[in-house]
Amino acid sequence: MDAQGILDLSRWIAEAGLQGVPETDLIGGFCERLVAAGVPLTRTVVGADTLHPTIAGHVVTWDSTGRNAAEVRQTEYGGDGSDPDIDEKWLRSPFHQLYTSGETMLRLRLTNGMENSAFPIVDELRAQGATDYMAIVNRLGPRAAIGELDCIFSSWVSHHPDGFSDAQRDALLTLTGSLALALRGHAMAHIANTLAETYLGRDAGHRVLRGHIRRGVAEELDAVLWFSDLQGFTRITDTAAPETILPLLNDYAELVVTAIHRHRGQVLKFIGDGILAVFDRSSAGDACRAALDAAEEARERCKELNARRSAAGLPVTRFYLGLHQGKVFYGNIGGVDRLDFTVVGPAVNEASRIAAMCRSLDQDILLSSAFTESAPDCRERLISVGRYLLRGVGRPQELYTLDPEASPPP
Repeated sequence: MDAQGILDLSRWIAEAGLQGVPETDLIGGFCERLVAAGVPLTRTVVGADTLHPTIAGHVVTWDSTGRNAAEVRQTEYGGDGSDPDIDEKWLRSPFHQLYTSGETMLRLRLTNGMENSAFPIVDELRAQGATDYMAIVNRLGPRAAIGELDCIFSSWVSHHPDGFSDAQRDALLTLTGSLALALRGHAMAHIANTLAETYLGRDAGHRVLRGHIRRGVAEELDAVLWFSDLQGFTRITDTAAPETILPLLNDYAELVVTAIHRHRGQVLKFIGDGILAVFDRSSAGDACRAALDAAEEARERCKELNARRSAAGLPVTRFYLGLHQGKVFYGNIGGVDRLDFTVVGPAVNEASRIAAMCRSLDQDILLSSAFTESAPDCRERLISVGRYLLRGVGRPQELYTLDPEASPPP
């Protein structure tokens, strides 16, 4: 591969990276162009860690050793230590040696007469007919790294009798730097999306990443409001072992959040043990029915969770929920350098007051008259519990709950 070929491929990588070409297409196109330039490449693995609540990182594999066209696949891996095989493979891999030794490249000529190496993956490739193996690490500087994403690993395999030439080796060393830079750009975009969705919510996160970050900019939204919290949480924190509190919060938050997301709702905020969410009536065909379905699903999941926790001797609780419908303002609120993307307005306060009434009325779920009037096709599932004056709300209103004798939705 001559200097012009290296330059042409570097330009292609830069353009593909700037255009946001998917990682599998980027790596697949890179490998195909190497082969077209005469590099006897048959298998490539490129991997990196990331910053994600449940995913430690991913690898992309390009493999042309099959009978059909080259295959490109992406595989994610976790980082919770629950799979000892993954940890063992990492510790016995060339990538681990490069990571700990500070070296940039490890190259092994795989001849039939060689003894087994220190790397099971290399011996496996040699048994499959590979003749040359290169592992490369492109390290990120302290100001370029984020979380565990501090380097990008790659391996390059040939089955050609002569393997890679020295010139091809040097070309790979040069080009992987450009490839790593393009992949870092991908990684930063993925991490930004992950952080925005994880800490702001799906819709709010997408809006922020589209540039909606100016303080005071908000839109009026017709929404169904969900406000829930846990029964007796203060008592539990006073009596349960401290190390059990966070797992308890996570268990109950997960079942509520899962139900809301399954029915197209958006979780906006965790307030201690409380959750604020919205179902946008302008984008959902029937936001009221979706919120009610999410409430029933969460209640059933709560029963299952309580059975599991009770069997394990762990404290249990249940959630209180207020559902309301009304106009809110949805946007950025806060100081000039610390903003919150949330909803505000009288309807939000009313939703929290309705949730608080659950304790007085000994009900898990209460719905406002405004919600009920906006959901006439849900009326057969509801029953009135009376008319009440809510704290801080000027006029009394009738509240409803799920009728225990009503048939469940299809």
